[in-house]
Amino acid sequence: MDVTNVDEEVQKVLDRLSGKQSKTWATKKVKQLTCNLVLAAADKASCQLNDKQAAAAAAGQHLVHKCNYKPVQPEWHVPWHMVQVISSHLGWVRSLAIEPDNKWFTLGSVNCMIKIWDLASGTLKLTLTSHISPVHRLAVSACHPYLFSCGEDKQVKYWDLETNKVVRQYHGHLSGVYTLALHPVLDLLVTGSRDSVVRVWDICTKQQIHVLASHKSTISSVQCQEADPQVILASMNSTVRLWDLTAGKSMTTLTHHKKSVHTLALHPTQFGFASASSDNVKQWWCPKGEFVQNFDQGNSSIINSLVVNSNGIVFSGADN
Repeated sequence: MDVTNVDEEVQKVLDRLSGKQSKTWATKKVKQLTCNLVLAAADKASCQLNDKQAAAAAAGQHLVHKCNYKPVQPEWHVPWHMVQVISSHLGWVRSLAIEPDNKWFTLGSVNCMIKIWDLASGTLKLTLTSHISPVHRLAVSACHPYLFSCGEDKQVKYWDLETNKVVRQYHGHLSGVYTLALHPVLDLLVTGSRDSVVRVWDICTKQQIHVLASHKSTISSVQCQEADPQVILASMNSTVRLWDLTAGKSMTTLTHHKKSVHTLALHPTQFGFASASSDNVKQWWCPKGEFVQNFDQGNSSIINSLVVNSNGIVFSGADN
């Protein structure tokens, strides 16, 4: 039935009523008329949708329905196997950092020592002893032979690996420093502490540039990237914050986690990151922090380390 004939049909019903037709017949006729109108509107909407789909396909776009969506499966690779066990530290190993050229790596432990190992042979090359409390985080500079370390002694140290000595120290935190990160472009160092404060330092001058103090609990992890948000912070109060480094202001606060967020990992090729808690691992897109998906870990263990490779595979290390 054509929608334009509605007035004619209604007039016919009124004429029949004026001719003393029964009310039962009139009610039946009105219901039939209404049903025909609904079917006509549905047909028209279906035609419009088909036209949109055809136009999108012609433009190289495709409308994907959620029920038909299938995630991309990772490619098969040779199963992982253990090559070597290194057991020289006398306490828990809290941090690991690999040199950008993959020649050596360094470990920081609760026995206050930093040890540097040859990556190919697994032999010990050097032991650094300057911290007086457990070492929590290490970072190796990609531009210079420099190493940065922080620990529960409230100290942040800058090591020159040519002389194997501490060149600079950054003072300001009021409690143990649990995390640090180097800016990939600027000569900036970002440190996070148990005092709920994140401090941004000029590496060369030791000057404090920003104090990011919006968190209300221990800062557990920090990541830096070139584009805004240049600083991403995770806290023990179950939140993740994205920061505008230029203005020194918080851009977004992500409150999806229900338990303490222990670690963050940036994607090496895509503009996004992952955050890990004992509830699950979550994926986010930058710059606004849009939530993408959850990774079900199958248990409630605390994830203390997280990394993402260029193929989009997430590796996690937990306390179990």
